[in-house]
Amino acid sequence: MAGNDEVYVEYHRIGQIVKATAIDANTGVEVSIQGPANLPQEHLRRVAVAKLRYVLAKRRNKPRGILV
Repeated sequence: MAGNDEVYVEYHRIGQIVKATAIDANTGVEVSIQGPANLPQEHLRRVAVAKLRYVLAKRRNKPRGILV
């Protein structure tokens, strides 16, 4: 996430679970995590953003195109 590090985070409560979705503003890549509804949103945000950074880094290092 170089340059513009803007990330959007959405929270959706589903019963006793909260789904947190982190979306990279530059690429539109999104990831989701789930956690107990009693966890602080800040904790869910940190985990979701960490997962997003992992996915973006993995995509940068993986060649795209035809499978060999």
